[in-house]
Amino acid sequence: MIYVGDGATAQMSRRAGSVAGASGTRLLGSVIVVKDNYNTTDMPTTGGCTALRGFVPRSEGAVIQRLRHAGATVLGKANLHELALGGTTISSIGGQTRNPYDLTRTPGGSSGGSAAAVAMGFCTAAMGTDTVNSIRSPASACNVVGLRPTRGLVSRAGIIPVSTTQDAAGPLARTVADAAEILDVIAGYDPEDPITAASVGMVPDSYTQYLLPGRLRRARLGLLAGLLQADASGAEVTACVSAAVDAMRDAGADITEFDEPDVDGDRLVQRYDVQHWEFRHAFEDYLRRYSTTIHSLIRFMELNQPGLPAVQAFLAEANRVEVAEESQEYLRRIVSAREFKLRLVNLMAKYKLDAFIYPLQSILPARIKGEGQLFRNGIIASVTGLPALTVPIGFSTPDETAPVGVPIGLDILGRSFSEGVLLALGADIERLLRIDRRPPETG
Repeated sequence: MIYVGDGATAQMSRRAGSVAGASGTRLLGSVIVVKDNYNTTDMPTTGGCTALRGFVPRSEGAVIQRLRHAGATVLGKANLHELALGGTTISSIGGQTRNPYDLTRTPGGSSGGSAAAVAMGFCTAAMGTDTVNSIRSPASACNVVGLRPTRGLVSRAGIIPVSTTQDAAGPLARTVADAAEILDVIAGYDPEDPITAASVGMVPDSYTQYLLPGRLRRARLGLLAGLLQADASGAEVTACVSAAVDAMRDAGADITEFDEPDVDGDRLVQRYDVQHWEFRHAFEDYLRRYSTTIHSLIRFMELNQPGLPAVQAFLAEANRVEVAEESQEYLRRIVSAREFKLRLVNLMAKYKLDAFIYPLQSILPARIKGEGQLFRNGIIASVTGLPALTVPIGFSTPDETAPVGVPIGLDILGRSFSEGVLLALGADIERLLRIDRRPPETG
């Protein structure tokens, strides 16, 4: 963690307990770490950037307000990939976060600090954001549960933005039950984020009602087999996913394999991702609302020295966008992403699927100072707005740097507002595979 909240320091001397010990969906006694792009009025909110060092926003968004109102202790702020613009969790303020299961690897990103805090037992749960892979990549890499909710279910207000189309806020937790408890508190309409109007009438009394055993036994799932790497780089992940699929079939799940060549993480980013077009407008709106000193992206870039070169290059490109809607490429991507979503939900309808499943990362997490995290598949949910839950399914073969192996996660993608189904499936997979929850030995 890079900042600790007022009155929370004493909490760091003990391991945090389970959310399930709270009364109902109340979080009294739970300890939450939040990614350093969530506004907090008792700690700086920097996005990992030198330009925002020491910046304390004048107000918090709905997610933080609801967590506090439910009795949670917001313990501290976790490192992130600078401005959430990358997948290896390195920032100018926090430096490089390491994977607690293998200190030579990254923890995924951009919410890698949040996932590492959960994996190490520093907190009950953590909050992350996800524009492409950024909640689920760290969940997969750090042996925790990560949920990207349906677009419109959880407010993004009071969070440093990247893309109004693709941004999502959600929990990282040690268990599916803990993720469900957090979702109970943070889901629902917030007038500060108008897209959440879509959630009205779609939020159940409690997501924990879906956690009873038996959902997997009658599930129909579609395995996106094309996301399993055929070469040696993906051998560990492919073997782990295959073993999990076999176990799920033995438990009664009906699993159909789909070979969709166009469903490829890197290709989807190239075709549908709209971060570059939407960043400037969203970020400047945030600066004008919450900052008293910086109001433009160009001024931010001038002050953000030194910043990560790749981030600075992204900002320079984003700064050239005046009006996104005047770009034919931007409009093409928006329309194409809608068509892609329609294709997926039609496949679900045609084959009566409850969800698609696939490895969130088709290869193990990247080595630090490597070429970055390749073959991540979270973009499927990000550009469609569909919900996705990543659950741990096992580890790679242990070696000298990874005493218990490197974690591997399965992404479960459902229809809009089907979080209850995803949580039910995730809880059954959790029971079936019995993945070890102990703190990593490297820590």
